[in-house]
Amino acid sequence: MSIKPLAFRMRPRRIEEIIGQEHLVSEGKIIYRMVQAKQLSSMILYGPPGIGKTSIASAIAGSTKYAFRTLNAVANNKKDMEAVAAEAKMSGKVILLLDEVHRLDKGKQDFLLPYLENGSITLIGATTSNPYHAINPAIRSRCQIFELKPLSAEHIKKALNEALEDKERGLGNKDTKVTDEALTHLASASNGDVRSSLNALELAVLSTKPDEDGIIRIDLSVAEECIQRKSFTHDKDGDAHYDVLSGFQKSIRGSDVNAALHYLGRLIEAGDLQSINRRLLVIAYEDIGLASPQAGARTLAAIESAERIGFPEARIPLANAVIELCLSPKSNSAYKALDAAIADIRAGKSGEIPDHLKDAHYKGAKELGRGIDYLYPHDYDTGWVKQQYLPDRIKNKVYYEPKKTGKFEQALAAVYDKLLKS
Repeated sequence: MSIKPLAFRMRPRRIEEIIGQEHLVSEGKIIYRMVQAKQLSSMILYGPPGIGKTSIASAIAGSTKYAFRTLNAVANNKKDMEAVAAEAKMSGKVILLLDEVHRLDKGKQDFLLPYLENGSITLIGATTSNPYHAINPAIRSRCQIFELKPLSAEHIKKALNEALEDKERGLGNKDTKVTDEALTHLASASNGDVRSSLNALELAVLSTKPDEDGIIRIDLSVAEECIQRKSFTHDKDGDAHYDVLSGFQKSIRGSDVNAALHYLGRLIEAGDLQSINRRLLVIAYEDIGLASPQAGARTLAAIESAERIGFPEARIPLANAVIELCLSPKSNSAYKALDAAIADIRAGKSGEIPDHLKDAHYKGAKELGRGIDYLYPHDYDTGWVKQQYLPDRIKNKVYYEPKKTGKFEQALAAVYDKLLKS
C-alpha cells in the first residue's frame, strides 16, 4: 500500500490544529464559532494554492464528526455527487469539499442546490479564483465567502517542526537534525505554500543517508536541492493574477520604478507576456496620456519587439518601457474628459445637433435649414473661427481639464485656454 505524502498525513484533524488563518479559526472567530455551535453553513474558501483550504475543510469535519467527502468540480461527475447525496440521506449530513468549485457546470450545480437548501450537504468550496468574479451566483448566494490569507514563513516553519516531531503521522520516528538555515529556506522558498514545503522536507529526509551516528542531517544545500526554486504561484485565471496586474499599474502610476520592476518580474516569471503587453499599452494612454504622447508609440514598439523575440530576451524592451512609463509625467485628462462626456450622454444631458452642423450633402437639405450659416474654419487665416458646436442644452459645457504635468499638454492647455476665452 502506498504511503500518502507528508503534507496529506499532516493535515489537521481538528480546528485547533490549523496553522494560520487566525482571522477565521482562532477562538471566537466565525468558523470556530460555527464548529463549536455545530451550526455549519455552506462556505467558499478562496486563496492561493497550498495555504489550507482543504485543511480547514478536513478539520471542520474532524471537529464535528460529520462524514467528510472530497470531490473535484471538473474531475468528478454527477454520479459521484449522487453517491454523496445518498450518503447524506442515510446519515443526515455530509460535509462535501468541492475543489475547483468555480468550474462547477450547470448540471452538477442544479443537482446540488436542493441538498444545500435543505442542509443535508454542507458545501465547502475551494478555489483560487475570486468567487465574486468566477462562481455562479446561484451557488455563491447559498454560501458564506471566506478569503484565506497567505501563510507567513513563521507559520510554515511551525508546520515543518510539527512534522519533524510527530511520530504518528510525521517524521518523528526518524532521527533528523535540520539546521536553522535549511528550515528557514524550506519555509520561505515556497512563497507561502505549506504543502510544497512539507513535501520538500519529506524528500530531503527520505533521500539523505544517515551519518555514522544514524542521524539524518539536513543542511541548507540539501534543502535547496529538494525544494528547488518553486515554480511561481500565479494562476492566470485566479485572483492573484489581477492583484499583481493592479499592483503593477498602480506602481507605474505612482512613479515607483522599483515596485513596478518587481511586479513586472512576477509577471515575467509567470510567463504572462500577453497580460504585460496589454497592461503596458493601457498605462501609456490611461496614466501617461497627453503629458507625454510619444510614450504610447515607444511602448507599442517595445511590446512588438517583446512579442517578436519572446522570453527570456523580451524582458529587455519591457524593462525599458516600464522605466520610461514610471518616470514620465502623468496625465489622465483625455480619457477623464471623454468619460465626463459619456456620463452626460447616459444621464440624458444631450440635445439636438445645431442645424448649421447637420449634414447638408443631400437634395432638400437647404430647405430644411441644414448646414446654413456654417463657418468653414479653413476659410480663415488662423484656421479657426468662433461658432457653436455643442447642442444648445449644453453649449457652455467644459469637459477637458488639462494637466500641467508635461510640456506637450502645457502647450495644448495654452491653446485651449485661449480658445475658451475667445
